Amino acid sequence: MNISEIFGVNVFSVSVMKERLPKKVFAEVTDVMENGGQISMATADVVANAMKDWAVEKGATHYTHWFQPLTGSTAEKHDSFITYPKDGKTLLQLSGKQLIMGEPDASSFPSGGLRATSYARGYTAWDITSPAFVKESGCGVILCIPTVFISYTGEALDKKTPLLRSMEALSTQAIRIVRLFGNTTAKKVTAFVGPEQEYFLVDREKYLKRKDLVYAGRTLFGAPAPKGQELDDHYFGQIRERIGAYMKDLDIELWKLGITATTQHNEVAPAQHELAPIYSTANVAVDQNQLTMETMKRVATRHGLVCLLNEKPYAGINGSGKHNNWSIGTDEGENLFEPGDDPIHNLQFLLVLSCVLAAVDDHADLLRESAADVGNDHRLGAQEAPPAIISIFLGDQLDEVVSQILKGSENAATTESDLNTGVSTVPVLRKDATDRNRTSPFAFTGNKFEFRMVGSHDSIASPNTALNAVLAEAFCNAADALEGAEDFESACKAYIRESISKHKRIIFNGDGYSDAWVEEAARRGLPNIKSMVDAIPVLVQDDVVDMYEKFNVFTRAELASRVEVQYETYAKTINIEANAMIHMASKAYIPAVVAYSGDLANTVAALEAVDADASVQKELLSQVNALLKQASAALADLECKLPQVNSMDSMGAMAHAFHDTIVPCMAALRAPIDQLELLVDQDVWPMYSYGDLLFEV
Repeated sequence: MNISEIFGVNVFSVSVMKERLPKKVFAEVTDVMENGGQISMATADVVANAMKDWAVEKGATHYTHWFQPLTGSTAEKHDSFITYPKDGKTLLQLSGKQLIMGEPDASSFPSGGLRATSYARGYTAWDITSPAFVKESGCGVILCIPTVFISYTGEALDKKTPLLRSMEALSTQAIRIVRLFGNTTAKKVTAFVGPEQEYFLVDREKYLKRKDLVYAGRTLFGAPAPKGQELDDHYFGQIRERIGAYMKDLDIELWKLGITATTQHNEVAPAQHELAPIYSTANVAVDQNQLTMETMKRVATRHGLVCLLNEKPYAGINGSGKHNNWSIGTDEGENLFEPGDDPIHNLQFLLVLSCVLAAVDDHADLLRESAADVGNDHRLGAQEAPPAIISIFLGDQLDEVVSQILKGSENAATTESDLNTGVSTVPVLRKDATDRNRTSPFAFTGNKFEFRMVGSHDSIASPNTALNAVLAEAFCNAADALEGAEDFESACKAYIRESISKHKRIIFNGDGYSDAWVEEAARRGLPNIKSMVDAIPVLVQDDVVDMYEKFNVFTRAELASRVEVQYETYAKTINIEANAMIHMASKAYIPAVVAYSGDLANTVAALEAVDADASVQKELLSQVNALLKQASAALADLECKLPQVNSMDSMGAMAHAFHDTIVPCMAALRAPIDQLELLVDQDVWPMYSYGDLLFEV
């Protein structure tokens, strides 16, 4: 297989447009892609026709506006290219108007009150900067046109629109920064993202018999397997044949979609794996990550597998995240996060760094919220992922630079050196200027920042929208202070020193998993937001609303709607999990244990009838019955409290009640049943065990 021959074959890329569009049309389209603006309807007609012809040649019969509503996944409605028949024949057509705009039902998607059920109209609008593609599925071949999704009154009903707004805001303010340093030719600054995607695989037949996996995407019951990840033998271990075949097919499908999947390996937990692409512009990266997750699930089915993207599908072993590698660069190729060989004298980099520190410190709570979802509540801070406290890891080199700046010195030297293994046949290695810190939620890794909080199933649109916006604000503040300064260099150095001094509390290079850091962070006044429901209100804080409105990323109404949507998402997700637990406990676990205890009682009676020693059986029966009673009481408590919580009028109050009342009830039900799994005969136990799910893939 030649990768170059299949890469991007299903993408209506710039190179494809160049081949198929007239030169004048191609020039107009690429100008709008690069510089913004609107294409004419005449041009849209030409592009639409060329796009349709290209897709039809690949077997497409339908097209769709492919968008990302507030569900966190993608949406699509398929329309065929067929026109009204004439003389029993029909032509295939895609007009410019159909390309540019669609009209899905806006009231049928989450809107948080922006759209009433009786007012249904909404619009999808073509995102010209993200390439169209054809998707091959059971529905056939579909032409997918990436779009935004807005209401009849103009509010964003999706995750893409605010992201694009934030990219424009960041570009505008970043250009002001580079202009301060004499760059008069750069036209824009773009955010780039490379999301590393972690996931679990499970055998499909076993999955279908675990109703918690089917309904909730994670196990709600399950005792630990005899072996977990303690030997670290799965991480980067040899990839098993079945998994390797899956990864091979997955790569091919992703490459055909123009997704630069490059890295694949076993992750720390058994049955856990990771895939990583090369960087793309932020909005394309968001689209491609959604496609990646969709493709991972679809390809898994072909191999008799199921891809689990829940952040914590199994208790007691590592969950899955999505490391969001974020950088910004000019259209001339300059990475603004690149420190260079002598960062202490790289004034532009130091100003950018000081702005990043200010942005993250000022809006740590917002960044925490941007990574909040139901599954991530089980993962963040669980000795396996970044803690719920936002901090920045800079590494030894930049930490020394910051120290020298605060001292008013410029003597910090690079810490790059050679690394000699002591083996004569092994090359001497160039050692990086700084180490890595996997416990940091926001780590500088050379020329980018790695935001490690994002959950594995979550869209990366929200965190990147927040990152772009908070940095735009920090850039704006810096530009306001420095534009027009008589002695720019002195003013800039003073601004950097003052800003770093003010925000140095956000820098932490130590062990983010330690209890000592939790205490230290509290002393520094850093927020420690432990749950999704506690994070959600951040969106409507005055400082957040003011910042987002200033840079035209969100309106107050759009933010309020997202608060409502997130509360509803949390409440509904926990409600589904609680109902699944009730179903499994009452229909499977408790009946199985009752039957087992009956058999034990019969065994005890039979032994005693012949004066045999039944002490072991009686002790086991006593343990089983005690746990059975505990489980039955916990089930009754959950069944009682669930309707009470669901009857609440306020979605916010309901979400908090689910968190404060129902989640503990669920834990109380799980505990005795997990203990019973270790006591009851495995031939009687009604569900596949963790060992079956994790080690028999």
